[in-house]
Amino acid sequence: MAYYKHICFVEAPQAIVTPFPRYISDCIGVCYLAAAVEDIVESMAMPENYYSDGIFESFEKLLKSRRFDLVAISSMTGGFNNAEKLARIAKKHGVTVVMGGFHPTALPEQVLDLGCVDLVVVGEGEATFRELVEKGPSREVKGLCWKENGAFVHTGIRELIKNVDSIRLPLRSIRPERFGEKSSDYTIDTIYTSRGCPWVCSFCANDRMHKQWRGRSAENVVEEIAQLHDRKKKKLLKIWDANFLTNIKRVERICDLMIERGLTNFRIVTETRAKDVIRAERILPKLRKIGLNKVGLGIESPNPKTLALMNKENSLDEVTTAINLLNKYGVGSEGYFIVGHYSESVEDTMPYPKFARALGLRQTLFMAMTPYPGTRIFDEYARDNNITSFDWDLYNNFVPVIRTAHMENRDIMRMMVYCNVAFCDYRSVLKRDDNRGVLLAFLKDLFQLVFLLKVNKTLDRKEASQIVFEAFELWLGTSPALDYAKAKTMLKEPTGVCLAHAASEERIDFVVEQAGDRRLLKLRKVASSKPAEFPVVRLDEVVDAAFSLSMDALMRLLYRNELMRNNPRLTGRQLLALVADHDIRKVAMRFWRLYRGCMR
Repeated sequence: MAYYKHICFVEAPQAIVTPFPRYISDCIGVCYLAAAVEDIVESMAMPENYYSDGIFESFEKLLKSRRFDLVAISSMTGGFNNAEKLARIAKKHGVTVVMGGFHPTALPEQVLDLGCVDLVVVGEGEATFRELVEKGPSREVKGLCWKENGAFVHTGIRELIKNVDSIRLPLRSIRPERFGEKSSDYTIDTIYTSRGCPWVCSFCANDRMHKQWRGRSAENVVEEIAQLHDRKKKKLLKIWDANFLTNIKRVERICDLMIERGLTNFRIVTETRAKDVIRAERILPKLRKIGLNKVGLGIESPNPKTLALMNKENSLDEVTTAINLLNKYGVGSEGYFIVGHYSESVEDTMPYPKFARALGLRQTLFMAMTPYPGTRIFDEYARDNNITSFDWDLYNNFVPVIRTAHMENRDIMRMMVYCNVAFCDYRSVLKRDDNRGVLLAFLKDLFQLVFLLKVNKTLDRKEASQIVFEAFELWLGTSPALDYAKAKTMLKEPTGVCLAHAASEERIDFVVEQAGDRRLLKLRKVASSKPAEFPVVRLDEVVDAAFSLSMDALMRLLYRNELMRNNPRLTGRQLLALVADHDIRKVAMRFWRLYRGCMR
C-alpha cells in the first residue's frame, strides 16, 4: 500500500502571462507525475483555473471538498511566488507539500526555508516521486531534500532515467477543462519527445534539470501523438524539446510513422539549432507534411564575441542557411534574440532589428537577458551584484532584472521595445488603401507592442507610454525606409496615421505614399501643434486601454483566435463564444471607442 493515497497535483501558473497563446501551460509536467503513481494511489485531482489567478480560489475549494494527504506542486521560476502561495494554502489545510520543477531543483534549501514546503524533489521527478508516494519521506529515496531539526537532509543524486520510453505517457485526463475544452482535447497541447540537451548554454537551466540528451523512440512518441490527433479539429502541437532535431534518423522515423498512420492534422511548432536544420534538409518535406509550421531558432545576438561568452555554438552563416532552407520548404522561422548581454551597449543593440530582417526572418522575439537560478549566468550576475531584483514574478524573459556594463533596467526595456518597433515591416499598414484601414492595422500592431510592456508589473502606464514613444523616436533616428510592391490598387493620395504622446511637444507622422508601382512608408517628426493630416493615435489612451485588459481575458481571446485560425469552419461558433464573453465585449467596445476617437 502507498504511504500517500490521495494526491492533489498543481502546476503553479506564471505570475505574468505573456501575450502568446503557445506559452499557455498545458501542465504536462504534473501529468507525467500523475501517470507515475496512477496505479498505486486511491485518488488524484487538479484544481480548476490552473492557468490564471482563479487557481487560488479553486484550489482552496478543492481542499475543502476532498481529503488529500499530499499536494505536489511543480514550479518554474516565473511562477514560484504563486507556488509559495499555493503551498501556504495547502499547509493551512494540514496537507504535506512536496515541490519540484526547475526552480526548486535549483534552490532547494531556499524553498525549504520558506516553512510551507515539506519536501523538495530535485531533478527529474517521476522515479523519485513514485518512491516517495510508496515509502514516504525516507533517506532511501534518492533525489529528495527536506529540513530536519534545522538542518537540511539531501538523500543524494538520483540517476537519470536512461530509457525514457519507460516513462509512462502523461495522464492528460487529470487536467480540468480549459476554455470549455475537455482535458484531453485542448486546442493547444505539448509533447516532449526527448529529455536533456547536448549543449550547455550559459543562460539555460536544462543542464541542471535533465542533463544529457536522451530521445524517446519514434514508436513511443507516435503512440502519444495518436492520443492527441483529431481528424476533425486541427490542434497546435508544441514539440517543446530543448532541441528536437538532435537525432535526424529518429525524427524521420517519427515522420514516417505519422504519415503512415494519417496523423497529420496538426500545426506543429518546435525549437532547434540552425546547424540541425541544415543537417535535416533531406527530411524537411516530411516534416512539412506532418504539419511542421514554424521552427524557433536561438540566434541570441549578431555579435560573435557575445555568442562565445554565452557558450552558444552558433555560426551566423549557418543561421542564414537554415532560414533559407525553411523558407524553401514552406516552413516558417522565428528568431530568438536576447537584449541586455553584459558587454553590449545601446549602440551595440541598435543593429539587432536590421540584422534580423537581413536574415530573412518574418517573426522574432526580442527577450531580456534573464538569469534563471540553476544557470551559469545566474551565478555570474549574482556574484557581481548585477541582479537588480529577486522578485520571481519578473522572471518571464520580457522584464529586465539585471544591470550590465552599459545599461540599466530601463535602457534594456527601451531597447527591447525599439527592436520590436524597428523589426516590424508594417506590411499590414502599407497594404491598406485609406486612413481607416491604416489606422486599424496600426492600432493592432501598437496594441501587441504595449501588451509586451504590460507583463512588467514595475512599469506604470505613464512610464510604459514614455518608453514606447522613445522607442519610435530611436527608430526614426535610423532613417527607416519601408516599401511594399504587392498592393492591388494604386493610392490616389497619401494616407497614414499620427502618433501623439501627451508628454511630448512633438508627434510622429506615418505617411504611406505611392511611388510608381510601390508604396513607401515615411516617418517624420513634427510639432504637436501642427494640424494633423491623418487620424491621430494618442499613445497614452492606447496604453490605458491595453493595461485595463485582464491577461486572463486576453488569453481567452488569443486562444480562441488560435482555434479559428487552424479551423475556419469553427469560426462561427467561436465568434459566438467571444460575443458571449463579458470581459471581451468590454475590450471590444473600448477599442471601438478608441478607434472612433482617432478618426475625429
